[in-house]
Amino acid sequence: MRSIRLQVSDDDLDDLLARLLRARVPEPVGDAAERSALSTERLRGLLEHWRTVFDWRRVEHELAAVPQFQAEVDGQRLHAARLTATGDPAVRIPVVAFHGWPYSFVEMLPFARRLSDRTVELADGRTAGFDVVVPSLPGFGPSAALTDRPFTGPVVAELMHGLMTEVLGYDRYLTYGEDVGSTTSDWLAALHPESVLGLVATHAAFPPASRAHDLTDDERDWVRRHDAEWADGLGYAKVQATRPEVLAAGLTDSPLGLAAWMVEKLLAWAGDGTWWTDDELLRTVSLYWFTRSIGSSFRPYLDHPRQPELPVVEVPVAVAVQTGERGLPRSYGARTYRDVRSWHDLDRGGHFTAWQVPDAVADEVVALAVAIDATAIAPDQADGRSAPVT
Repeated sequence: MRSIRLQVSDDDLDDLLARLLRARVPEPVGDAAERSALSTERLRGLLEHWRTVFDWRRVEHELAAVPQFQAEVDGQRLHAARLTATGDPAVRIPVVAFHGWPYSFVEMLPFARRLSDRTVELADGRTAGFDVVVPSLPGFGPSAALTDRPFTGPVVAELMHGLMTEVLGYDRYLTYGEDVGSTTSDWLAALHPESVLGLVATHAAFPPASRAHDLTDDERDWVRRHDAEWADGLGYAKVQATRPEVLAAGLTDSPLGLAAWMVEKLLAWAGDGTWWTDDELLRTVSLYWFTRSIGSSFRPYLDHPRQPELPVVEVPVAVAVQTGERGLPRSYGARTYRDVRSWHDLDRGGHFTAWQVPDAVADEVVALAVAIDATAIAPDQADGRSAPVT
């Protein structure tokens, strides 16, 4: 394990600017704008901001303040940020948090910062703080792409369990994930209940077919509404799953194309277009651009048919349903989560929950830690010891 700092060469920055200066914004296509969260006008403004205002070196400077490291787990190079508990709490509760697509570890940092600053009093009177680990999923950002194994829940979960236990030395930990990262989180809890103290979910697991029979009226109505809402919104996933290399060829070569593909989803899934500044959007897109990771980020979609059925999760679970799935019946989630300690809908935010409402997600983690009384942590963790980053 070694500490790292993200830094792009001057040549790469010059190349990006040259491409942006040559970029051509397409003309509107019929009435397509009515079905898209990204208009041609907004894209043109974003391009101009990228050319003349956005400062990647400032992003690098800000990220340099976040402790980051690379480590090898089972032959796979992984990147992660780790924010350790503020102060000197008697107990450190480790939490691993997974991003989704199309975002990165960077967008999980607002949540990680807030949680690492929190303390809670446990039942035995000791004060606990939170060590928060935010990995980059394989093939996303600085983490190497998978080449000898599929991107499935159990494969990635085993890598992340190795990161937490073998590399960082945590025996027990809490887990949280969003979007494709929620699959990793669910599988961690299913495969390693001896290590996972509990699971917090804002993107709760849907039951596999074997557990989705005999639905209640409420469950059936919710599934019908959800499917209808997504009826014309899954085209991106079908292309990423069936023609990833064709799509990646264009997006790896055209920064404007990459921005259009990613930003449309960042705007649409946030709930409205007012959540992000242009700098925030371009920070996310630029990280994908400089790491050339858009193609490998499609792997969860390509490999989805190889995904095995998620087993029942037995560890304690707290669910705060993100607004895009509001009304998800607790009984539907209980087909996978057997020990649900809390369940409610969030009233703010959208798909990118830890980015949009980081305090709310931190509250859920703290509440679950109190509910399960996380004194079950191994003694060496309670004393605050874990592997140092060198």
